[in-house]
Amino acid sequence: MSVLKLDQVIEGDCVERMKALPEGCCDLVFADPPYNMQLRGELRRPDQSKVDAVDDHWDQFSSFDVYDQFTREWLTAARRCLKDTGSLWVIGSYHNIFRVGSILQDLGFWILNDVVWRKSNPMPNFKGRRFTNAHETLIWATKNPKQQYTFNYEAMKALNDELQMRSDWTLPICAGHERIKDANGQKAHSTQKPESLLHRVIVSSTKPGDVILDPFFGSGTTGAVAKRLGRRFIGIEREKVYADVARARIAEVTPADSDVIEVTRSKRAEPRIPFGWVVERGLLPVGTVLQGTRKHQTAKVRADGTLITANASGSIHQMGAHVQGLDACNGWTFWQFEMNGTWVPIDVLRQQLRSGLS
Repeated sequence: MSVLKLDQVIEGDCVERMKALPEGCCDLVFADPPYNMQLRGELRRPDQSKVDAVDDHWDQFSSFDVYDQFTREWLTAARRCLKDTGSLWVIGSYHNIFRVGSILQDLGFWILNDVVWRKSNPMPNFKGRRFTNAHETLIWATKNPKQQYTFNYEAMKALNDELQMRSDWTLPICAGHERIKDANGQKAHSTQKPESLLHRVIVSSTKPGDVILDPFFGSGTTGAVAKRLGRRFIGIEREKVYADVARARIAEVTPADSDVIEVTRSKRAEPRIPFGWVVERGLLPVGTVLQGTRKHQTAKVRADGTLITANASGSIHQMGAHVQGLDACNGWTFWQFEMNGTWVPIDVLRQQLRSGLS
């Protein structure tokens, strides 16, 4: 039986190494596969200086058929490693992302979102024959359409200044002090991704302690961010020089304290608390008068956890809607009770009960 070693950089072919891992060993797969850029000749700036483009041997495939077979093999292996409740992120450019997406669907993955990473500082188009290529695409998917998966919606909203996080992310490319350099002062890896991108992926779709598998580990961005955020990782890298860079980089990372790596929980993930629990536990005695957002909106608490007004009775939500003449209402936030001379929402009592369950 395979022994799972976490927080390790495993050297070797990603497909073979993933086949050796235990089935269902990870909560998230983040994949930054070769893009198959199909570059023809050198790329130069107007001043004839050479552009440091992605022309590495590992990004070169003899045909689309060969690339598609490679994609099918690594996605199949990654699917086996992924828990049924896990999800997969894969990033690419126009060179490969459409082929990857098609194969991903053929293998039974269910696409949740495609996210556009809009680069705030993209490389310009030097020849002036095309639009400046200013974005890359991430696909977020699960193993099937009916499974549960982690999505920290409230955390993403908080990260975005209390606005819903959209599927277009404006972030800078990796540059400056974040760019890892080799002994000659050159880029240690030609396609190093910014930590801000991985931060957003990891916070959105994992919990502290979750295991993240990166089959194309490169310079170790996934591992560095995972370690800092209290997640575990498995990195697979074919090129020894990159694996060594990643190990050295991750060794320098200091994990954040455990009290700050938790994220804002989605309300849907919180335990359901019936209003009747509040009543039967004596937090609101039978007969307590509740008040709506306006003083004339009142109701009394009944023994069965319903409310009664002057001319109707029903749940906290039904009676909240009734006294306002609305079709629906969140009774937890609408109704208030008096506590120490101040009127506060009954939701305070729900949270009190939830804290006792956690």
